[in-house]
Amino acid sequence: MKAEKILAELNRLRHDLDPDPGDIEWVALEHAFCFISYRMGEFQAYLDEQVRLGNLPDDIET
Repeated sequence: MKAEKILAELNRLRHDLDPDPGDIEWVALEHAFCFISYRMGEFQAYLDEQVRLGNLPDDIET
């Protein structure tokens, strides 16, 4: 599982919404995207561990 794939999906979801700091859905997506993009190495390590534990497949079809 590649972190870039999940980040791309978060980016797609946040662009489906109009930027609205008063909308919790937009705020959650915006800040999750920003945080993960700054911590890609750590997020990839987390995903690798989740795959190893069997909590995620190696890859998800898009």
